[in-house]
Amino acid sequence: MPKREAHVALSDGPASDAATLADQLHSAAIHLLRTLRKEDDSSGLSAPRLSALSVVVFGGPLTLGQLARAEQVRPPTMTRIVTGLEKAGLVRRIGDPRDHRLTRIQATAKGQRVLAEGRARRVKLLAESVSALDQAKLAALGRGIQLLNELNAAMRAK
Repeated sequence: MPKREAHVALSDGPASDAATLADQLHSAAIHLLRTLRKEDDSSGLSAPRLSALSVVVFGGPLTLGQLARAEQVRPPTMTRIVTGLEKAGLVRRIGDPRDHRLTRIQATAKGQRVLAEGRARRVKLLAESVSALDQAKLAALGRGIQLLNELNAAMRAK
């Protein structure tokens, strides 16, 4: 497969450069996340369950509908995911103190621990590769991370 980097030099202007860089960034991000996601296998949870657990840990407690919207799935699918997480002792359903008709999904201490351990495994794998970089590349990576954060913020603002 030809390297995409060559396309940047051959582009027809800023819009084309932006599209090429966006394509490269998209590919790099997907490949990085796929590599790191292999570490999630040791959690024993499927990717959808880990993703839902992450949303609950960092954004919860949430209603089932809020969680389904965040994960971009239909409520019946989220009900099955939450039921599996609940059976594993990773989340629990709690009543909403303001609206007794609502139930919220909250992470348990075990759920928070499973998520933290998974993150630690992914960060360790990534840190092993990052630590092999020289100072100039580390500085460039730092600037790149800053730019990624700015891109994320700009995309959320839209």
